[in-house]
Amino acid sequence: MREDKLNVLLDLRRKALEGGGIEKINKRHEKGLLTARERIDLLVDEGSFEEFDMFKTHRCHHFGMEKNKPLGDGVVTGYGTIDGRLVYLFSMDFTVLGGALSETFAEKICKVMDMAVKNGAPVIGLNDSGGARIQEGIESLAGYSDIFLRNVMTSGVVPQLSGIFGPCAGGAVYSPALTDFTVMVRNNSYMFLTGPKVVKAVTHEDVDVETLGGASVHTTRSGVAHLAAESEEQGISYLRELFSYMPQNNMEAPPRRETSDPIDREEPGLSLMIPENPNQPYDIKQLIAATVDDGQFLEIQPDFAPNLVIAFAHYGGQSVGIVANQPQHLAGVLDNDASVKGARFVRFCDAFNIPIVTFVDVPGFLPGTAQEYGGIIRNGAKLLYAYAEATVPKVTVTVRKSYGGAYCVMSSKHLRGDVNYAWPSAEIAVMAAKGAAEILFAREAKKDPERAAEIMEQGIADYSETFANPYEAASRGYVDAVIIPQRTRYRICNALGMLEGKQDSNPRKKHGNIPL
Repeated sequence: MREDKLNVLLDLRRKALEGGGIEKINKRHEKGLLTARERIDLLVDEGSFEEFDMFKTHRCHHFGMEKNKPLGDGVVTGYGTIDGRLVYLFSMDFTVLGGALSETFAEKICKVMDMAVKNGAPVIGLNDSGGARIQEGIESLAGYSDIFLRNVMTSGVVPQLSGIFGPCAGGAVYSPALTDFTVMVRNNSYMFLTGPKVVKAVTHEDVDVETLGGASVHTTRSGVAHLAAESEEQGISYLRELFSYMPQNNMEAPPRRETSDPIDREEPGLSLMIPENPNQPYDIKQLIAATVDDGQFLEIQPDFAPNLVIAFAHYGGQSVGIVANQPQHLAGVLDNDASVKGARFVRFCDAFNIPIVTFVDVPGFLPGTAQEYGGIIRNGAKLLYAYAEATVPKVTVTVRKSYGGAYCVMSSKHLRGDVNYAWPSAEIAVMAAKGAAEILFAREAKKDPERAAEIMEQGIADYSETFANPYEAASRGYVDAVIIPQRTRYRICNALGMLEGKQDSNPRKKHGNIPL
């Protein structure tokens, strides 16, 4: 090959690698920000990244754009490996036209998404974009729509992860919202449909970008994002950790992890975890840590609807999703946010063959007009729907309260729970003993006012003896076994091992109509 031809290639590659130019790269570094390519280097195994479309440029000829045609057009795309496993990715380059999306920018992303589906590997998108490239008008909007369609068609086929490492505004927010998990960086990334200026013009609200759509907002109030990192490096570490629990696609099992933690390890402290006072809280995360491999789990959305804990963990090396009521927050009740949070997580696990372990301590659904007006019936039904629809192995452990409709919803035997355990401290009933007695014995107490307190006290005791235990449910087969708390890990690991070959299916249909 002639040397001059090789030099042309090397020169073009150098220009492409510089993105928007050395000066803009230096400005990012001065702000403590990484470039699109530096993020990729942190995300994938060293030397594994192979880039596509490095020389692709936009086709716009409006507003002088024909004079500014940077190579790569503002997004770096390709594939690599994470811990030796194939992954497709795109990383938006804010140094090139503010990372604004053009027709060709979208084509690059669509190409790697199509390849991911064909080859059965996850997609990770690193977002840092000012939104649509306004010089292109409808072509940019068409590009967004092409990406959205692929997000939808890819959903449930291969995992999709999003990292937000800068602005994400307007149409740009829908693609991350359509993916499975989204990671943001505190004080460095934000998502909103309309920016502060538009908000002020329309609603007269004075709000800054962080208050409107920062990581703290979306991980505590909106639930749009799943994890908030303190730095870009930590955000990328979260993406790698999330990836480690997931299979390559919906036809494969999740990867197993080596562990030296014996499956028959006992935890004597579990027997003392449930307080004598049924209204006293405790931390369900301590129970989770005591039973999973090496005490390690990755909690998802820890600051959104904290009355329900969702997490990834391992039992005997097997990747699982965990759903658990948290008595430390709102006594562990299910409310609107918790129901939606749990439902989406259960559906993800089911889509990608990840078994679900559920720890139950739920006094019911949160009452009140705010919840009813907010759609607690519809939202609670989402969680019920998700559990009923799921065909992956489902192991449930009821540790204390399981009352009313919440009993039905939390992976009960009636929703095709495979193995349902209960601790001796479990209380499985329509409602708590006090409330039940006030209904059942109200008439008798009214007839005899002098003995009313005594009648109620006896009624509470009778109801507790009859129903505030796991044995009535066990006598009907709704609980498969009442287990010794310290043996919980062993029983879960054994159940999951037994269920490895499980085959279940739903009736043939185009799709169900989940109560959105």
